[in-house]
Amino acid sequence: MSLTVYLSGEIHSDWRDRIITGAAGLDVNFSGPVTDHEASDDCGVHILGAEPDKFWHDNKGANVNAIRTRNGIAAADIVVVRFGEKYRQWNAAFDAGYAAALGKSLIIMHGPDHQHALKEVDAAALAVTETPEQIVQILRYVLEGTLG
Repeated sequence: MSLTVYLSGEIHSDWRDRIITGAAGLDVNFSGPVTDHEASDDCGVHILGAEPDKFWHDNKGANVNAIRTRNGIAAADIVVVRFGEKYRQWNAAFDAGYAAALGKSLIIMHGPDHQHALKEVDAAALAVTETPEQIVQILRYVLEGTLG
């Protein structure tokens, strides 16, 4: 068995690298959003033309990014959504809801301080984790049936 895993959520820490490194040797293909914050914010106007109004600047970028996000989530077997400590990730909550609506296996990762705020998101998940290492253990268990 092989898995395609979409890694969604905050882009300001190394959690993706820790999962990818920890999953070395497993038959997993990872994908995710563009994690270069500037490129993600400016892709729409860079490709489609400048916008003097910040709303339309952001709208163009969001729409171009949605092409990647929708396709990545749709193609995934498992969607991992990370909620970080520093910023409110409204886009991550949207990705979790979209994945749940598509019936994707959903793993949520956040610290204990977000338990109440994310209770509905957590309820849609098959697993709620706090660390990238727990996600690696889940992937190993799903693929190999082993604990360890």
